[in-house]
Amino acid sequence: MILRQFLHTDPVGASYFLACAGHAAAAVVDPVGDIRPYRELAEATHTRIRYVIDTHLHADHRSAGRELAAATGADYVLFAGAKVAFPFRGARDGEVLDLGNVSIQVLHTPGHTPEHISLLVTDRTRGDEPWFVLTGHTLMVGDLGRTELATSAEDGARDLFRSVQRLKALPDYLEVLPGAYSGSVCGRSLSGKPTSTIGFEKRQNKAFRIDDEAAFIRAMIVDIPPPPPEAARLRAANSGMMAAAE
Repeated sequence: MILRQFLHTDPVGASYFLACAGHAAAAVVDPVGDIRPYRELAEATHTRIRYVIDTHLHADHRSAGRELAAATGADYVLFAGAKVAFPFRGARDGEVLDLGNVSIQVLHTPGHTPEHISLLVTDRTRGDEPWFVLTGHTLMVGDLGRTELATSAEDGARDLFRSVQRLKALPDYLEVLPGAYSGSVCGRSLSGKPTSTIGFEKRQNKAFRIDDEAAFIRAMIVDIPPPPPEAARLRAANSGMMAAAE
């Protein structure tokens, strides 16, 4: 397996390039900004980008997903229930996207947004167990994603609680590769460390370890920070509902 993490600072976020070298097939997750680095990495690793996946319709930046997919001939992938105004490959909960020896299982993990997905990745050259999970803005290092950007804060928190139970059921050893880190406006108590494990977050992430639903909802709807600038406009642009904000 080939795995590269791109850490962006404006906006703060993380993108991922993962590939099966043996089958020369790659995927890019949550691309931000200039698409050239992703294309150059595919060229350097002698792989073809087969999937470009956005874990959700972002509200803090304009996604480069559709541009990258169009430039490379890749499928642009969102959750099947995403409400957008353009064609895309709709991935359903439990569906597996194949990259040869690398497989990506889609997990619907709503809460930060209704269409949010996480991606459970297995490298079958290493074993049949999953190796890591790309959690977007659902589970980040130190906290969970805010819940009011696409629904009411309470409805989002209720959905997020169910998603958290699903992620908690994953093996403790599993690496967590999130879509943001400290400085992002999509979470509150985020760490500057951009990776973790399910087990460590179960022990040390205050929001992630709350087991009572009512207590969880109360925790998620207090002290909500100001929304990202142009949040509604950016989300509408990423859904194809309007021209992107300049």
